[in-house]
Amino acid sequence: MNKLNEILSLIDGYIGGSQWFVFLLLGTGLFFTFYLRFPQFRYLKSAFRIVRGKFDREGDEGDTSHFQALTTALSGTVGTGNIAGVALAIHLGGPAALFWMLVTALLGMTTKFVEVTLSHKYREKTADGTMAGGPMYYMKNRLNMKWLAGLFAVATIFSSFGTGNLPQINSIANSVHATFGVNKVLTGAILAVLLGFVIIGGIKRIAKVTSRLVPIMAVIYFVGAIAVILFNYQNIIPSLVSVFSDLFTGTSAAGGFLGASFAFAFNRGVNRGLFSNEAGQGSAPIAHAAARAHEPVSEGLVALLEPFIDTIIICMLTGLVILSSGVWTEKMDNQFQAADLEILAGSYDEAKAVDRDQIADFLLGKGELPLYSGELQVVDGKLQGDVTVLHARSVADDVRVSMDGKTYSGMLTVTDGHIPLDNGAVIIGKSLIHSAPLTTEAFTKSWFGDYGRYIVAVGLLLFAFSTAISWSYYGGRAVTFLFGIKGEIYYRIVYVVCFFFASFMDTTIIWTFSGITIAMMTIPNLIGILMLRKEMKSEVNAFWREYSDFFGGK
Repeated sequence: MNKLNEILSLIDGYIGGSQWFVFLLLGTGLFFTFYLRFPQFRYLKSAFRIVRGKFDREGDEGDTSHFQALTTALSGTVGTGNIAGVALAIHLGGPAALFWMLVTALLGMTTKFVEVTLSHKYREKTADGTMAGGPMYYMKNRLNMKWLAGLFAVATIFSSFGTGNLPQINSIANSVHATFGVNKVLTGAILAVLLGFVIIGGIKRIAKVTSRLVPIMAVIYFVGAIAVILFNYQNIIPSLVSVFSDLFTGTSAAGGFLGASFAFAFNRGVNRGLFSNEAGQGSAPIAHAAARAHEPVSEGLVALLEPFIDTIIICMLTGLVILSSGVWTEKMDNQFQAADLEILAGSYDEAKAVDRDQIADFLLGKGELPLYSGELQVVDGKLQGDVTVLHARSVADDVRVSMDGKTYSGMLTVTDGHIPLDNGAVIIGKSLIHSAPLTTEAFTKSWFGDYGRYIVAVGLLLFAFSTAISWSYYGGRAVTFLFGIKGEIYYRIVYVVCFFFASFMDTTIIWTFSGITIAMMTIPNLIGILMLRKEMKSEVNAFWREYSDFFGGK
């Protein structure tokens, strides 16, 4: 597992985790924001009017309404990114990462407007009579670049697992296990069966389910988050200040948090922001292609609302919950995961500034520290020898080892700082936590107390499950594009099987794989919409002429 994570991390470092990818993503959004004269601010009122069906005409082709397309796309974006992704961004980059998530969303509103408009324009009707669309269709039908369309479709299939499948059920299983003590395998098995029943029904059943789930889950989560923030009202202003105060300098060490550089906050904030709202990734156009609309720009305007709802509202709420509660700097008892665990040769004390700075540089990749290799003795569950245990980017305290449910005494083999935990060994101790468990802990710091865990568990269950449903549709459309409608059934079977197995996989490996698949899908889409920038502008101008005639003025 450690070796696999190292390979995936290396690949991610060159693609999704690289600075050039971040600049391509933000640069595209910034370009279209100026090129189309700030549509994310100027067109909001019209977007809300269209989503209510005020611009519909009798005979518009499609399988879903504007609202159903919006909720289907939102169900694909409002998921673990809003709960686990925000927590991971803050864990890696500090409070400043939240700012870059919000910037990504503001620029992403324009990017999503563009990609949905172009994809909707070049959608097609499939053999079963349903509408199919997405970036692969404008790449094929407008750019005449079938190879790029094929590349995007393959990337979409991989991303359906990396974005919509593996991290969703993994976060659900971890949250339900931490909250209710339910075995992860059992959670995976039950939800895999339910997922199978839903996705077999196709887009109409998917739209029907998501149009009910999304509003319910949003209200539950919104009320719970506001309650936590108000309970910690004295920390609201300091939390907001922390988002901006270290924006260009990086976040200094605080509690168990060993600090983060500007580059780390910037990169992780943008990366997690993209995972949350998927602007530029090319996924939402697949859902919006099914919407009944005679004018592609109108559907693009509906899509413009998604990053606003998903990231600016929901992610900001999650971020304030985590920051105001203070849990992001606190070490807590947890079971260590192999991919987050490293053993250093020698003793390092985080209370000493010199040691703390050395460890921080090591974690940020700016310095080297000796990794322990060899046999490590364990006596009554406690590690012996001159070593320091790092877990979840923090110095672990009170480390204990058990095996088969009993306190362990014996030897553990350590290779280059890593302990293979597939031998039955379980290591627990106090360290920082991240992803869904961090948000879960934050929700307990309120009037709800431990009952706050249930809000996150239920919210995450609904968020993540609906995301998995929507992404099965995205992947299925990509399979249809490549292999025809008959290939979808085989894809759905594999999708459900992987959904089950991911419930008990290593969380860190899953998130690393996710970053790679997001980049694979995003890069060809951004290149494509930049190539069609002039056509996009002409489409917008033509739309406003029709819109003005229809309503008698904007």
